[in-house]
Amino acid sequence: MDLQQFQNQVINGTAEESRWQTGLAFPALMRKVYIWMALALTITGVTALGVANSPGIMTAIMTNQPLFWGLLIGELALVWGVTAAINRISLTTATLLFVLYSVLNGVTMSFIFLAYTYESVASVFFITAGTFAVMALYGYFTKSDLSSWGKILFMALIGLIIATIVNLFIGSSMLSMILSYAGVLIFVGLTAYDTQKIKQMLQDAEVADESAQKVALMGALSLYLDFINLFLYLLRIFGSSRD
Repeated sequence: MDLQQFQNQVINGTAEESRWQTGLAFPALMRKVYIWMALALTITGVTALGVANSPGIMTAIMTNQPLFWGLLIGELALVWGVTAAINRISLTTATLLFVLYSVLNGVTMSFIFLAYTYESVASVFFITAGTFAVMALYGYFTKSDLSSWGKILFMALIGLIIATIVNLFIGSSMLSMILSYAGVLIFVGLTAYDTQKIKQMLQDAEVADESAQKVALMGALSLYLDFINLFLYLLRIFGSSRD
């Protein structure tokens, strides 16, 4: 074996090792995405149920508008803050902020247990989980490029937000139901789109270092938001009111 052949074997072996390491990193990172997402959903659910069964806390939130709006603003600030500062903060800090957001979201979502029966909340949760799983699998395994969905879904989401704000003043039950169905379609699409985007971003990671894990964490946050919003819109359609 001459020197050139030996060098070629070393180069080929290094490239093969790199691909093997990437193959190991990718499934580990994808597992982290869904572990973090499941953890956040669990924290939100437990918090919401706990607050709903604490009359003192519920009364404090319902009778104190500054507190209620502070919780909502705090949630938005956390999401925007983590997204904007993800490259400057540590993975530990980002994870703790994600957990804090899950808790705050659970506090504000506790009101669903006052508006809907426990049975309907549970049944809609399982409907959401099944729908989410199907679309996540589609986004993961499809060979189609879903990148074109991004702009369409984003524009639809902006329209949904604007229409929802307008309906706060109009108070149309028909428009509210239409917006609920539109919300379901939008977040069903976003689930598939975000899943494929996360998969593509993590496939580029050579190792599961802190930077790659931050990408996985932000992916978990995206899918968590998709799940929560899908659940809330389905609850408006299928939930049984306590009234």
